[in-house]
Amino acid sequence: MDSSGPKKRRINDELSDSNNIACANSPLTPDMATMEKAKQIMENVKIKIQAIKNIDQPMTELKSYIVDVISKMDQIDKDNKRKAIIGVFGKSGNGKSSLLNAVLGEEDLLPPGSSGACTAVFTQVEANLDDSNYIAEIELFSVEEWDNMLRDLFNVLSDESEDRDDEMFETAKEKITALYGADADKKTLEELKSDEKFAEIGKFLSSPRKPISKSEKYDFANEVACYIQYSVSSPGGWYWPLVKNVRIKVPNCRELLEHIVLVDLPGTGDCSTNRDDLWKSILRECSSVWIVSDINRAITDKDPWGILKHCIKDLGPGGECKSINFICTKTDDIYPTAYIRSARLTNEQISGCKDPATVCILHRNNSTKDLVKTKFESLNPGTKKMMEKFSTDVFTVSSKAFFKQNSNMDHTETEIPRLQEVLKSINKEINRELTRDYVNDAKGVLSLIQIFAPNTNQEMVDTKVNEDLKDNLKKALTEFDSQFGKLYESLNKCLSEGVEKSVRLSVDTAEREVINPEQRDNRGFHKTLKALCNKRGRYWSKNWDTILDLNECLATHMQESINEEFNDLFPVNTTTEKSLQAHIGRVNIIQRDNMYCRSSVLHHIQNFIITRENKLKASLCRKVVKEKGPIYSSISTLIQEKMTPGYEKAAKVKGKGTLMKMQKTLTDTIESLKDDMFKDAETEVLEKFNSLKLYIKDALESELNRSMEPFHYKTGKTTLLDVSIEIEELSELVV
Repeated sequence: MDSSGPKKRRINDELSDSNNIACANSPLTPDMATMEKAKQIMENVKIKIQAIKNIDQPMTELKSYIVDVISKMDQIDKDNKRKAIIGVFGKSGNGKSSLLNAVLGEEDLLPPGSSGACTAVFTQVEANLDDSNYIAEIELFSVEEWDNMLRDLFNVLSDESEDRDDEMFETAKEKITALYGADADKKTLEELKSDEKFAEIGKFLSSPRKPISKSEKYDFANEVACYIQYSVSSPGGWYWPLVKNVRIKVPNCRELLEHIVLVDLPGTGDCSTNRDDLWKSILRECSSVWIVSDINRAITDKDPWGILKHCIKDLGPGGECKSINFICTKTDDIYPTAYIRSARLTNEQISGCKDPATVCILHRNNSTKDLVKTKFESLNPGTKKMMEKFSTDVFTVSSKAFFKQNSNMDHTETEIPRLQEVLKSINKEINRELTRDYVNDAKGVLSLIQIFAPNTNQEMVDTKVNEDLKDNLKKALTEFDSQFGKLYESLNKCLSEGVEKSVRLSVDTAEREVINPEQRDNRGFHKTLKALCNKRGRYWSKNWDTILDLNECLATHMQESINEEFNDLFPVNTTTEKSLQAHIGRVNIIQRDNMYCRSSVLHHIQNFIITRENKLKASLCRKVVKEKGPIYSSISTLIQEKMTPGYEKAAKVKGKGTLMKMQKTLTDTIESLKDDMFKDAETEVLEKFNSLKLYIKDALESELNRSMEPFHYKTGKTTLLDVSIEIEELSELVV
């Protein structure tokens, strides 16, 4: 008879009870229930350890060490495991807010896009796991930051020259009137400062954060609107120009967003370079991207495809992205008669159990999906090659029909449930990883405690074991160093090729792609180029139709030379033979021949070391993925820094022949800098790469040496606690 049967049933019953208790708020998944049970076991062990009295000094130190380790185990999902970030792109008016509301199942929660220009507020949406309130955490600029920005805005408004940037002028006007009211843009800065509203804004900014918490969705939506929305017809009292970002926490959506943050990424083209830099940094952290476009313009509108082309390097070699989804919205915005005629649908196609409108919607959905997939295939070779690294899918959604009670469309035909399943799947996978990591970590800690159990009192740890472990670590780190040296040389070779190509081709490439492109509007290009210089080499039009980045253009040849190497060194979805993650995985101080399993004590030592080792490696692998972006982007960052004096000089050019003078200034700057600039960029990448190696090596050495420290307490005369039952309970948990 299996003696473990009653115990196993008891554990399963407790898991079931824990699940049922939690259902009052939100149901626990099996993985979450397992995690809760494991935490309960470890909390009970910690209480027992803390209750031990009358022990000698070494055991007191060990007791403190174990209690500290158990207390920190809960931090694994807070400190070491970042949430998955999904970036949501799309112009104002394309239905992003309605899409997010539908996915969350919260109609009218997020307000629709501004009736004026697109605002530049980053809105993050995540789950409120603490209570049932709708919460917003609004981060504001400081008084000093806003004073500097306001001065810049008035400088833009005071520019009455023929070559002023009209888009920047309109942005400055909209910000000032949105905040201070109609005609505020017609005042001087000094006049505005004497206005009551100015003092009111200064007081408003005295606190860096504005929290909002409401139990009712309607009240919450009304109060948060002024921070993320704007209406041209009703100027004044719209605070979005003062906002850095808004974090919204939604209740009752644990299953969708427990480990996910949805980030509504607005367009750039803002007066603030800080917001542009934040835009790129968030982009590099996205594990998935949703590109949102009105289905009526999904193929013909160049905006979403321009976004994709421009962002692909930050998502791929320079980022953490795994998937790109193209989402066509407003699918039920259709005129059946006109569509039947244009699509040449036959009577057989529109007859049947569904009404003609639904038939047209579904026909257009399928046709659009095929066209979008064909468009993916027709991207330029460079973009298409990078796209191969991502999983891609196309969704055709109707947010309106999803909420409509008597819609002719089936619920699933709105495809909102498909997107919800995407989120649920990501959540489940992260929950599974967290649970597995926690349970394995717990097993290691219990093995450490069991080394000092009363029934092992006569077993001593031979000092040679510690010496062997330290020797194994030394050899593993030496091998890691050696292998990293080969990776360094391989990357260096690619970079050197990129430097040579950049020196040879950069001027021609910059002129052809940015400074003097063939396909440009000669009537206003001098304004675009001046705006680019004012923004230190970057220009995005508000409506996304023109995207120019001279820094990225100059970095192109170096980036193309290292892209394949970078994908091998820093993979996101898999582990390549050459990857840093693979080399970290090969650092093992326990040899896999069970040489330390000659006794129960040595067996537990091995278990503890392996679990600490695996936990550290997982953390370092996440660090590798996190650092790839800053290393890759350091090329364009350094170029921007070196080019800044040239940008400033070109931006000051005025009068007759402005365009040609600016073009010459930029070309001359590149020509004078190119030999040293690209070499410096190479050095910068290699230094950052080597710094990452040193960080990894130091972490492996210090943390693994620390994991061996408790063993010297095992003298054969000391005992702590027998946790064999707890070890068995953990082993029976299904992970």
